Amino acid sequence: MKIVALCGLLGYGYSEEALKIAFSEKVDFLGVDAGSTDPGPYYLGSGKSFTDRSAVKRDIEIALPLALKNKTPFIIGTAGGAGSRAHVRWLKEIIYEISREKGLHFKLGTIYSDVDREYVMEKLESGKIKNLSNTFPLTKEAVEKSEKIVSQIGVSPFIKLLKKNADVIVAGRACDTAIYAAPCIMRGYDEGLAFHMAKIMECGAMCSEPVAAADVMQGYIYEDYFELRPANPKRRCTVDRVAAHTLYEQGNPYLIYEPDGVVNLYNSSFTQVDERTVRVSGSKFTESKEKTLKLEGVKLSGYRTICPATVHDPKTAENIDKIIDTVTAFVKENTQNTLEDGSYKVAYKTAGGPESSFAITIDVVGKTQQIADTVCALIRSRMLHCDYDGRKSTAGNLAFPFSPSDIHVGEVYEFSVFHLAGVDSLSETAEITVEEV
Repeated sequence: MKIVALCGLLGYGYSEEALKIAFSEKVDFLGVDAGSTDPGPYYLGSGKSFTDRSAVKRDIEIALPLALKNKTPFIIGTAGGAGSRAHVRWLKEIIYEISREKGLHFKLGTIYSDVDREYVMEKLESGKIKNLSNTFPLTKEAVEKSEKIVSQIGVSPFIKLLKKNADVIVAGRACDTAIYAAPCIMRGYDEGLAFHMAKIMECGAMCSEPVAAADVMQGYIYEDYFELRPANPKRRCTVDRVAAHTLYEQGNPYLIYEPDGVVNLYNSSFTQVDERTVRVSGSKFTESKEKTLKLEGVKLSGYRTICPATVHDPKTAENIDKIIDTVTAFVKENTQNTLEDGSYKVAYKTAGGPESSFAITIDVVGKTQQIADTVCALIRSRMLHCDYDGRKSTAGNLAFPFSPSDIHVGEVYEFSVFHLAGVDSLSETAEITVEEV
């Protein structure tokens, strides 16, 4: 059976010619991951996508007609970047738009994976929550303050929709591997091989050289092994690249943890079949006795204003810590009668360059946007002209690359829930619908 990964992330682009090459032979399933927590909690909280709408539309409007023409089910996971209901609807609107423009008709399956606060609270009170870090235990207060919570579904909901003969599947927050493993498992292929192949494929052509998330990868699964080969003839899979990508984002080099169980890689073998193809065998799957789903929730923590600047004077660089102390005291004194204690937080983020030349960003998060604006402006003006021992210049200590210097970033979200929940069924958080488009 052949599965094709469109690219590493929907909206990142791919070679149209490579996709045509992939479809020059029978493609059983086409998939693409559309989201990640890598860009942080903001996108789940705001309901916005971190990928550009026009780029996402471009990627779909080329692939969708090709998939429908060849009767190849098209599976999209973690819609809109963060996979909430708002993100799923955003992506579906793009699909509807393309369908109208191109006159396409098909069966569309949708998986929503949002959960409410009551669901999480019940799990917490019944002792079914597992912390992923000892430094981040889940509390009732964190659950109550959460504005949006999603569950990261596994293969089960995808298999249910595939059995309903959905031509296109748009899913909320989902494991990247589920997109590619679900069709294999549904067809009866070995689960260890299915999950391992899916783990490598979900980043597109990242397991090839030259490395690129923005290109097409082909996966072929057989009874005892699977093979990977990039569709683009300018790329090739190598044992080193494929083995290395097996380790990608894994805490353990030998075990891959999924909601359904664990993939054991101790006896996995990687073989170079030809110049562009790698074969993998020996990966084994063990089903978990206790089923869990990862929960991701966010809360609003304030409003951000930043001021990026650079320092190019050795004396200023040498005294930067003293300057920050002076500025901190100044701001506290000047706001003690107007701003409540704890109404803002300040961070100074430096980056790069020699000691005499570096970038510094003033980062202020306030309870309101006005507070963040006020404090950032005070810090910027005071730091610009702050005196220190040995200072020779009376001009500014900072250089500003932009005008205006202060940038209003807006809402700031932070993760309030990032935990595992014990479940009776791996489909219990999935809301599945089917419609004709």
